[in-house]
Amino acid sequence: MYAPRSRSSLPYEVKAHLVNYRPSIHTRRANLTVKFQDIYGFTVEGNVDDVNVLNERDRVRQQGRVWWALEARKGANWYRKTHDSTTLKASLKFSDLASAIALKRLIRKGSPLVLRPKVWFGLSGSATKKSTVPESYYSDLPREPRYIPQRICLKLFLVTLGETQRRGMQLYDASFLHTLFVILMLAIGLNYVAALLLLVMKTEEDAFWMLALLLEDVLVNDCYANNLSGCHVEQRVFKDLLDKKCPRDYFLHRSSLSNCLPCLEYGNCRMAAHLEALEFDGSLVATEWFLCLFSKSLPSETTLRVCDVLFYEGAKVLLHVALAMFKMKEDELLMTHHVVDVINILQKATYHMFDPDELLTVAFDKIGFMMTRTISKQRTKRKPAVMAELDQRSRRLNSP
Repeated sequence: MYAPRSRSSLPYEVKAHLVNYRPSIHTRRANLTVKFQDIYGFTVEGNVDDVNVLNERDRVRQQGRVWWALEARKGANWYRKTHDSTTLKASLKFSDLASAIALKRLIRKGSPLVLRPKVWFGLSGSATKKSTVPESYYSDLPREPRYIPQRICLKLFLVTLGETQRRGMQLYDASFLHTLFVILMLAIGLNYVAALLLLVMKTEEDAFWMLALLLEDVLVNDCYANNLSGCHVEQRVFKDLLDKKCPRDYFLHRSSLSNCLPCLEYGNCRMAAHLEALEFDGSLVATEWFLCLFSKSLPSETTLRVCDVLFYEGAKVLLHVALAMFKMKEDELLMTHHVVDVINILQKATYHMFDPDELLTVAFDKIGFMMTRTISKQRTKRKPAVMAELDQRSRRLNSP
C-alpha cells in the first residue's frame, strides 16, 4: 500500500504541478566530458562545446592569411620596423602611428603558429638583446651549478628541462640530479614558463633569450626571488585594480557574511565588496597566474594568445587577463558563500577557457585602458609596505 506510484498513474491535476527534472540537451552537452588533443598534441578534457570552439579553425586560418600577405607585401621583418619605439617617437607621420595601432590589433588577434617563434623573438626585444653580445655568448656560458649570475642559472634551467624531456624519469646521473635540484630550488613557477618557451621557440638558445628578457625587462623585479617580493607587490596592485575595475557601491563594515547577503538581492553590493566580505584573498588564485604566466591554468592555445600580447605590450597584460577572469564570472562570484566556491569557479573557468578571442575581448575592451606608467607608480607605492611585511615575517620565522 506504500509502494511508490508511477507518474502515469497519477491524476492529471497532479501531473500538471510536477516539475520535469530532465535536463535540457544544452545541460547534457555541457556535462558530457570528452578528451581531445590541442595543437601541440597535449590531451585535455572538456565538454562538447569546448571541442567545437577548438574546431573552429576558420578564424585562425584567416588570421594566418593576413600575416602571410603582410609578409609578402612589406618584407619578412616588417613588424620589427613598425615596433621600433625610437623611430615611432621621432616620427610625426600619421601613417606610422596608424601602422603601430594596426600592429597592436593584429597581435591581439593572434600570431600564426608557424610565425609565432619569429614574431615573439622580434617583437619582444629578444633579438635586440641577443645582438648586443658576441655570437658565442650562449655556448660560452658555463654549466656548473654554483652561486652564479642569473643568466647562467637560466641556461642551467633550460638545459635541465631539455635533459629531463629527453631522458624522461631515468635521471641516473648523480651530477645531473644535483644540477636538477639546484635549478628547481631557484624556480618557483618558472619551470612552466621555460617549458612553454622550449615548446614554442625553435632552439634552446632562443628560449634562453626570451626567458632572460622576461626576467630582466618585462616582468616585475624580484618576481621569482626567494621571498617572491615582486609577486607580492603585483598582488597588491591587482587588488587595487580589482576594487577600481569592479567597484563597490559602498564599503561593507560588517563582520559576518549573513549581514551582507540582503544587499546582494538589490544589486547594491558589487564584486569587490562581496569578495572582501568573504575574506577572499586574490593571491589564492592570482599567484599561480602571475608566476606561471597562466600556462598552468589556461589551455595551451589560449595561453599562447595571452603571450602574443604579453611579449608586445608588457606585464600589464597579465593584470588585464586576471581582471577579465573575475569580470567574466562576476554573476557567479556574487552568488558564492565561501572562499572555496570562489576558487572553484575561477579554476573551472580558466581550465575551460578554450576561446581566447572572448577572453582578450573582455580583457581589453571591457576592462578598459591601463597605462604602464600608472601601474609602475602603483607598484612603487605598494613596495615599501610589502618589503616591511616580508622582513617582519622573516624575523619572526628566524627568531628562537
